Amino acid sequence: MKNKITGRSAFLALLKDEGITHLFGNPGTTELPIMHALKDHPDLTYVMAMQESLVVAIADGYSRASGKLVACNVHVAPGLGNAMGSLYNAQFTGTPMILTAGQQEQGHGLMEPVLYGPLVRMAEPLVKWAVEVTRLEDLPRIVRRAAKVAMTPPTGPVFISLPGDILNSEAGIDLGRSTRIDARTKPTDEALRAFAARLLKAERPVIVTMDEVVKSDALKEAAELAELLGAAAYQSSTPYGSHFLSESPSFVGTLARVQKVARDTLAPYDLLIALGGDPLRMSVYSEVDALPDGLGIIQIGLVDWEIAKNYGAEIALKADLKETLRALIPVLKEMGGAALATRAKQRLAELTPKNWTARRAALVEQIGKSAGRAPIDPDYLVLQMVEAMPDHAILVDEGLTSSRQITNLRPHRDRYGYHGLASGGIGWGLPASVGASIANPDRPVVCFSGDGSAMYSIQSLWTAAHHKLPLNVVIANNGGYRIIKQRLLAFHGDDNYVGMDFVDPPVDFAGVAKALGCEAIKISDPRELKATLASAFNRPGTKLIEVMVDGKV
Repeated sequence: MKNKITGRSAFLALLKDEGITHLFGNPGTTELPIMHALKDHPDLTYVMAMQESLVVAIADGYSRASGKLVACNVHVAPGLGNAMGSLYNAQFTGTPMILTAGQQEQGHGLMEPVLYGPLVRMAEPLVKWAVEVTRLEDLPRIVRRAAKVAMTPPTGPVFISLPGDILNSEAGIDLGRSTRIDARTKPTDEALRAFAARLLKAERPVIVTMDEVVKSDALKEAAELAELLGAAAYQSSTPYGSHFLSESPSFVGTLARVQKVARDTLAPYDLLIALGGDPLRMSVYSEVDALPDGLGIIQIGLVDWEIAKNYGAEIALKADLKETLRALIPVLKEMGGAALATRAKQRLAELTPKNWTARRAALVEQIGKSAGRAPIDPDYLVLQMVEAMPDHAILVDEGLTSSRQITNLRPHRDRYGYHGLASGGIGWGLPASVGASIANPDRPVVCFSGDGSAMYSIQSLWTAAHHKLPLNVVIANNGGYRIIKQRLLAFHGDDNYVGMDFVDPPVDFAGVAKALGCEAIKISDPRELKATLASAFNRPGTKLIEVMVDGKV
């Protein structure tokens, strides 16, 4: 005979069995059954954030910094509405997430009470699967399926609507078992040899890497391929993770998200090797195409939607990057022989003066010339921040214009060491850094944010302070939306910046941080940067460092 259990307790037990250790949420009336059940599940940590968009963004940061399945709960229709921007971000990065919302009791919803809405229909455009539980007996099957779907490539969020009567009812049900699909596939021997032959035929190959390198844990293998070929390697034009080992002699940098610049960068090459998703994701429209005429593409990845999405590929392999590269490299060595080794050595020698390491040295020298400038040069702030960070720190980046040099100054050395804004929806950085810190309690986390982005989600600081996280939030305060000013001037020749400043009155970020329970520091003198940042980064607790930077366009 099956043991009787309430829906609310079954739901939490199922989450724990799927590997969930933290439930991120903001409680409301329809979530009270879950809150009531938490006392019976003390090993499940509830993390409260002060608005639903933050709930989802914190969970997103936790998953991106750990690779784990996450669960978060929001409050009926308005709560799901609040969360949609963050859910858009999670969909873009393929974050494996179970998002739930409390729903009015079945039958009562028919009367359209306060806060009622069609939750499944609302969530569907942004998730892999959306469903409402209509019988307690179906709850285990739904949660198990949701976890499996979220974690199976292409990974991504799923949504479950939880009516109150389901959570409060009791029945004898079988909780079932967890399933994970092993998607670490590799191509056939014939496909590998054809791929290797095409690589060897190229005179001037170039590698462009995307986020599947992180998801597949293929950083080492991607660098090994590049060095074996002597090929230049770039991060894609949307570098939101540690997509290549910066200190590899092959690594040159990040492709620009401007069509003409990307095209000019790629023009010298005769074969583009795309590792992962879309290698040429642009921002604003241009009549210039980012792909040079005649540049062939070969591509590997598990997300078939991204493969050859915008440009046809000569060879396209739907396979796991790590497993494929591990199988491809010995084949390439065998087929290429001594001639490949000789050619690779020559190509790497040609790259040495212009690779990431050489460019960084020149950039550091250039930025150093602005050391005494006030207001503080944003590039100088970034340099001092990077040099003050402990080697094992995690960097979460939403500095936008102020962080333009971050990936050129801080090396990627591990898959979870860097996380940047991916979708373009601002306000992600602060809460994501909270999640990253919760996921990595033994690593200090530094969040670098612009002032405009920070104001979308500043109350995230309370959650960080409440959990006493080793988190440092550095805000570059330029008094407005500088990126919008830049684009208004560049695209329209207009410097009448309506609605782009917040200097009357100015926002006191240090004051806000203190009100939310954090230590707060304000820096206006560039001479104080190095020592102040180094001290903050090496002390425990949550801190906000507000830096007054030059906002000139």
